[in-house]
Amino acid sequence: MHGRCNLACRYCYLYEGPDHTWRTRPAGAPAEVLERTAERIGEHADAQGMTALSLVLHGGEPLLAGADTLVRFAGLVRDLVPHDCTVHATVQTNATLLTERRLAVLARHSVRVGISLDGGLPQHNTLRTDHAGRPSWPAAARGARLIAERHPEAYAGILTVVDPTTDPVELYESLLALRPPALDLLLPHGNWSAPPPHRQGPGTPYGDWLCAVFDRWWRAGRRETRVRLFEECLALLLGLPAATESLGLAPFDAVVVETDGSIEQVDSLKSCYEGAARTGLDVFRNSFDQALRHPGVAARQAGAASLAARCRACPLLSVCGGGHYAHRYRAGHGFANPSVYCADLQRFIRHVAGRLTEAAVPATPAASQGDVP
Repeated sequence: MHGRCNLACRYCYLYEGPDHTWRTRPAGAPAEVLERTAERIGEHADAQGMTALSLVLHGGEPLLAGADTLVRFAGLVRDLVPHDCTVHATVQTNATLLTERRLAVLARHSVRVGISLDGGLPQHNTLRTDHAGRPSWPAAARGARLIAERHPEAYAGILTVVDPTTDPVELYESLLALRPPALDLLLPHGNWSAPPPHRQGPGTPYGDWLCAVFDRWWRAGRRETRVRLFEECLALLLGLPAATESLGLAPFDAVVVETDGSIEQVDSLKSCYEGAARTGLDVFRNSFDQALRHPGVAARQAGAASLAARCRACPLLSVCGGGHYAHRYRAGHGFANPSVYCADLQRFIRHVAGRLTEAAVPATPAASQGDVP
């Protein structure tokens, strides 16, 4: 929806990473791009017989396009898909531009709001500054509290990138204080050629961090919030279907339309190298059916066949699925590698499996039935 951001987060893979294609694109998506995109979505939903789809209004900072523009576009998509197809629209924002009016507009038009934060305390968000270096936390916290208090029905949740130098339980509980209905815990985008921070050397700092948060979540006695990574891992361990980009072998079924109408693969690939997400397609000349047949997209739909031999032989294959596609990249060798987080993922998955096993084993009774008074 908008190709620029009002923040300058120092770790941002999109603006600070190796891909600079955003510089040559329009800041905001022009009306003709939005109209043609909506038509392509409607065309695709009809051709595929879809009964539901996810429409993620992204950026940059999508609220720079204006809340009215966002809801108009979501409305146009809803008008153009088949009448029995439900459009789940979400805007992903840094929360600094959320106001009562904007939230009211989004909520009234059934556009839910996801928030990106590094934690629920000022010290967690020191890298999230504006272009003048000023902290974004006061405005972001105000926006997060506003939606929790005034429009909880429109609150999609919080997305947080894992930082293993933080106290995991403190950070999790600080996010709970913002009352999100769901949390997404994401590993930083890194790969073998550009390793993520704190991943050099032995140890499993990211896996250890996730295990600590999982135990706090698991032992709460009630579901204080959904944590999608945890729920998806549990589902996969139980042999149930799950749809996440980070785990499992389910084909990933998302594409990105950029502000100039280009159809690209998911933008996490931009953390790998310049042009990694490019397909050469656009909404004016090409359909989303054509995008599905693009070699890069097809590779992400191939399941275990696209993985390294080491991954295919791993007993955790059906749960791990090789990890996030972008995290497998190595310059000169492409994506047919284990995840740079392989050891962390094994640590986390085995830990969750252990907790699941413990829960499945009945406790030994303290006394036999005959001893009960």
